[in-house]
Amino acid sequence: MVSAKIVDNHWVNNPILRLLDEDGTAPLPKGIWEFTGRVRQTVLDAITAYAPSANFIFTHAGLEGDERRLRTFQQIAGAAEACDAVLVPVRLLCDEVELARRVSNRERRQRLKSTDVAASRDRSRRAGVFDPVHPNTLVVDVTSASPGKTAIAIREQILKVLGDLSA
Repeated sequence: MVSAKIVDNHWVNNPILRLLDEDGTAPLPKGIWEFTGRVRQTVLDAITAYAPSANFIFTHAGLEGDERRLRTFQQIAGAAEACDAVLVPVRLLCDEVELARRVSNRERRQRLKSTDVAASRDRSRRAGVFDPVHPNTLVVDVTSASPGKTAIAIREQILKVLGDLSA
C-alpha cells in the first residue's frame, strides 16, 4: 500500500471557479487560470513548509503545447524537488469516444468540471496528453481499464521507482 493525500486539480481550481456563474460549457474568462495558479502555488508552499515528508497525488489535465499546463507541472515538480520527494508523473490516455462519454456525465458538473463534449473532442483532436518527459513517467491507457486496475499499475510504478532508487 502507498499512503498519500490526493490534491485534485478541482480542489485547487474550484475556490476560484465557484466565484463564476458558469454552466460547464461556456468558455471561462480570459486570465482566470492565473488565479487558480496562485491558489495551487499557495497549496504547494504549505506542503513544502508543513508536510515535506508526506506523500501527495496531484491530478492535472495537461495538454501538449499548452504553456499554462506546463507551468502547472513545473509548480508541482518544483515542490517535489523542494521536499526532496520522488516524482512519478502518470499520463492517463483515453480514446476520444470514451472520453466524450465520460465528459458528458452530469455528475461532473457538481465538481465544476466541463461537460462540453464538443470541446472535449476538439481538445482530443488538437493536442495529446501532456508528456513531462520525466524518467519516472508511467503511461496508462484507461479507455477500457477499471479504476482498480489503473490504481494497481500506478502503485507498481511507484514501488518500482522507489526500489530503483534504493538499489
